[in-house]
Amino acid sequence: MTRLNGYRLDGAIRYHYGQFPPQHLDFARLMKPLGSTAAALARYDALLRNLHNKDLLLAPLRRQEAVISSRIEGTVATLDEVLKFEAEKENERQHHVRHEIIEVHSYSRALTHAQNLMNGGLPICRRLIEQTHGKLLFLGRGADKQPGQFKRDQNYIVDKTHKEVLFVPISAEKLDDGISVFEKFLHDEEVEPLIQTALSHAEFEALHPFKDGNGRMGRMLVTLFLWSRGLISDPHFYISAAIEDRKEEYIDRLRSVSADGQWTEWCIFFFQIIEAQAKSNVEIAEKIDALYSEMKEKFREVLASQWSIKALDFIFGTPVFRNSTFTAKAGIPRQTAARFSRLLSDAGLLRIWVEPAGSRPSLLAFEPLLEIVRA
Repeated sequence: MTRLNGYRLDGAIRYHYGQFPPQHLDFARLMKPLGSTAAALARYDALLRNLHNKDLLLAPLRRQEAVISSRIEGTVATLDEVLKFEAEKENERQHHVRHEIIEVHSYSRALTHAQNLMNGGLPICRRLIEQTHGKLLFLGRGADKQPGQFKRDQNYIVDKTHKEVLFVPISAEKLDDGISVFEKFLHDEEVEPLIQTALSHAEFEALHPFKDGNGRMGRMLVTLFLWSRGLISDPHFYISAAIEDRKEEYIDRLRSVSADGQWTEWCIFFFQIIEAQAKSNVEIAEKIDALYSEMKEKFREVLASQWSIKALDFIFGTPVFRNSTFTAKAGIPRQTAARFSRLLSDAGLLRIWVEPAGSRPSLLAFEPLLEIVRA
């Protein structure tokens, strides 16, 4: 029995050299699930296009995606913990912050960085992937695993419980060639975009080009690629929840691509993931939009001020915040902002998470929005 650092290697599946992109797909089997997925994604994008102030309203979804994507890799932190960390980080030095919280925060930071690079004209390419990975692993448990640099040694995907190697990705010596083929495929506009998304995701995970963070980067690239190909009008589509629901099958399907060349079966499965997430995203976005409309009236009623919408917009974009941040950054006169937070707390629209203590202001949370995103 062959072992590698105590892990059984005999049953490991190995990277599919020379088989990407696949030369043969069963398009007859792909057409129906492809059409259904495209329709679901189009319905979500239509909602996205008509959503007022989408970057503001959907900001909490990006943080929730960071939580779930990191959880798939075994990094456990709650949305509340991440929002509390973000609310605290500009106001005071934080001690004894769990690495897991920093890792999840870094996911949102990295995705925003990639979005900014693409807005500046950089396509999805090795430079963008490396820079984004550097932001993803800049701090936390992955900070010592060559952030922003492709692997220099062979890496492995292992089952720690059963002490066995599950998959051997492409070798470090062949990685440069593999990335070149991957880039060329990404920019081939003759390939149907959803098929291209499915195939490129499987290939990135099989390349496993970094020492750490490959799963999170791969899921992030799905959002960026759908956006780059115009399938979504803004980069607000996150697939980790749907993957987590079918995590074991997801892993098995990826392994079957390399083991048995099951590219068609992988595409069908991936379309199901995209469709399920699109339908879920529609429900969540509609609830957030409805809440915003409801709160416009309530904030006007409670605050009775020309600044009520400014307050509402700040709170939707930053649903957990220190009172001092609200008075400083909401774009409202400071005394008015201080009065607003008291009125909103008294009306039950804001909940005090942490009471004020000495010179430290209270930590407030907008629970109606958090309840939607947590669900």
